[in-house]
Amino acid sequence: MRLRLRAFTWLLDHLGRGEVATLTPKQLAARRTPVPASGLTGLFVGRAERGVRTTAGTVAGDGGVRLPVTFYRPDGAAGPGVDATGRRPLLVYLHGGGWVGGSAAGYAWLCTGIAAATGAVVASVEYRMAPEHLFPTAALDCYAAVADLVADADRLGVDPARVAVSGDSAGGNLSAVVALLARDAGGPAIAGQALIYPATDATLSSPSIRRLADAPVLDLDDIHGFLGLYLGHDLGPDGAGGASDRTDPRLSPLLAASHAGLPPALVQTAEHDPLVDDGRRYADALAAAGVPVRYTRYEGVPHGFVSFAGVVGAPAFQARAEISAFLTEIFTP
Repeated sequence: MRLRLRAFTWLLDHLGRGEVATLTPKQLAARRTPVPASGLTGLFVGRAERGVRTTAGTVAGDGGVRLPVTFYRPDGAAGPGVDATGRRPLLVYLHGGGWVGGSAAGYAWLCTGIAAATGAVVASVEYRMAPEHLFPTAALDCYAAVADLVADADRLGVDPARVAVSGDSAGGNLSAVVALLARDAGGPAIAGQALIYPATDATLSSPSIRRLADAPVLDLDDIHGFLGLYLGHDLGPDGAGGASDRTDPRLSPLLAASHAGLPPALVQTAEHDPLVDDGRRYADALAAAGVPVRYTRYEGVPHGFVSFAGVVGAPAFQARAEISAFLTEIFTP
């Protein structure tokens, strides 16, 4: 990694992070504090694109609860992605944070950039998180939210035949799970899935999990902690515990009985990330099942690199451009 990025990740690892499994409710709440993409913060996380309107709303989660959602809509009635009836494509974005943290606000630079490049309406969903809401709440919330947004397509001015899902890390996991659930439930139709360093195997069988156990930003202790909080029990120092939960495809989409019939996928991973093999193995599984898939490994960057675009620079913007190009292709009739 470049020196600047190495220094930045050192600060992330040493200034108040603490072991995930031992975080207090106050510390967990801090991980959910919105990060504005403006001022000095914008220098680190990346600035929101101009020409994209941001509005807040709600969407149905599992059991009919209402979840906050942030909409990013390109200005104007014309432009890329708009069909003959004036409708735009829809991208549902699911943020990362280990199923316990994160927020839509931290991804404004990514979501507004994708909206501007593709012409899509981007809906960033605030699903319920652990430890207050255990597995599979987040997965079921995200699926219900996608279904509700598609059902509301006319009011939103989006095309229900051009819907995609995307997310990073835990959000990449949830995006893959939503695609599986939609296939198995017969809808809504998902045109594509853009998965950014997704967690796909909660049994932690990927070789990189241990090869990169001491990686910056996300290490093996963090992974154990996040899974333990999401599942509601301590995995132990060796990751043991909760085996039946951890093989559930709603947590480990790689372990689904079949990947046939899933939507085309873009899978992005990072070189210095314990989850790099999770993404590669999932891309391989999709390809083996006949699903069109593009796999890209970004060199010299750690897990989470799209979340600090101002520090990472070119790789983060390249990843955003690749996502936008992928979506433009699947959204084009």
